[in-house]
Amino acid sequence: MADSLHIPPTHAHIHIMGICGVGMSSLAGILKEKGYTITGSDQNNYPPISTFLERLSIPVKQGYSPSNLYPPPDLAIVGNVITRDNPEACELLRLGIPYLSMPQALKKFAMERKKSVIIAGTHGKTTTSALAAWILELAGMNPSFVIGGIAKNFNSNFKLSHGPYFIIEGDEYDTAFFDKRPKFLHYGPYVTAITSIEFDHADIYKGIEEIKESFRRLIEMIPAEGLLCANIDDPAVADEIKRARCPSLTYAIKAEADLTIRDITMSDGRTELSILKGKKEYIRVTTDLYGNHTIYNILAAVSIASHFKIRPETIAEAITTFKGVKRRLELIGNYEDILVIDDFAHHPTSVRETTKAVKSYHKDRRLVAVFEPRSNSSRRNIFQNAYTSSFDCADLVILPEPPMMEKIPFSERFSSTKLTTDLKDRGIEAHYFPNNDDLLDGLLALVKPGDVILIMSNGAFDHIQQRLVHRLKEKSL
Repeated sequence: MADSLHIPPTHAHIHIMGICGVGMSSLAGILKEKGYTITGSDQNNYPPISTFLERLSIPVKQGYSPSNLYPPPDLAIVGNVITRDNPEACELLRLGIPYLSMPQALKKFAMERKKSVIIAGTHGKTTTSALAAWILELAGMNPSFVIGGIAKNFNSNFKLSHGPYFIIEGDEYDTAFFDKRPKFLHYGPYVTAITSIEFDHADIYKGIEEIKESFRRLIEMIPAEGLLCANIDDPAVADEIKRARCPSLTYAIKAEADLTIRDITMSDGRTELSILKGKKEYIRVTTDLYGNHTIYNILAAVSIASHFKIRPETIAEAITTFKGVKRRLELIGNYEDILVIDDFAHHPTSVRETTKAVKSYHKDRRLVAVFEPRSNSSRRNIFQNAYTSSFDCADLVILPEPPMMEKIPFSERFSSTKLTTDLKDRGIEAHYFPNNDDLLDGLLALVKPGDVILIMSNGAFDHIQQRLVHRLKEKSL
């Protein structure tokens, strides 16, 4: 039914269920820009997305209810956080209102007649997408994009333009309760970058082989005239690209690849490095980004740009002027010589690489890592042991009780107390707090001038970031 849906006329009312997801908020902005009347509902409405939607004057109902569908909209768009037994979804089906998934809606309303540039992989999608969009923007290619964070150069997570390319963050998570295919299969890949392939999304995938199968299906869809950009330092990616029917462009830091790097230095808080293409210097770049994981993101974006034959000087300028993405190693502020950094890291690899990057950048400061296990995978014990080695670069680790544990079967639950004990056994100071109020009080009692506090969560984390800043400001008065 959904794929054959007639697109409603401009100014029709479209209601978005799960609007505060980053992709859904991007779609909301696109539809608003096209002239539709947009409403939404969500139970997780927090910055930066809440302020982004406020700026667009899009009203958001708190929580899900049948009443949110009155008066009935002309079309509903259903996010993948919505289950079949959600009360609003039940009313949607009862009323017979036409509906689409987010990927279907993006394809119909925004991506038609454009060539897609898909950034896929377990890690690095958002920063790579934002940087690739900025490179194409400075090259005058006027790209459209939808990405999983607020790109600071655009102050937005979407852009709809008349250029021929649409950059989109390709997620392997399922599409909706009525469509269990990975989201990225809807986008019709033309150029695709795969940054990494690791096990994640333990609520819908049984193991790494199922994850790989999703990426195989994506790779097989890339046409012969397209391109696959691949990080071959990742062994799973290196193996899967052998299946490609299209040309490939490889990049790596360690392995021999089409794009590699050399001469990495830090100067005045900035990273400088040379990017080689065919073993010859292609460009020398300077960036505010730091850490190996961000260098991989740069290489992915540069591989896309080189395919489009963008001038090396333009690529270098874009990298130098790239401001990053909100909640990706975002420095919130410096309060009495205590730095506060916010990051979206939640997978064990992301947590490890993020803490490593922050510690290497702030060598002379004590690193206080505050981590909320919030994702569907991190609240499960599938990563219990993996997290033990994720904090080796931290000097002090603060852990809360994970939220929404009642949704996880008892035998599968992650234990913050066990991780605290395991970290202590590795010689790392660690503290567990049963609730976030106690955590905030405990954190403030433990930190001191010269510390850097790294807060990692893929959700609101009970607004710990803002509450911490408020308390630090009070202490400094």
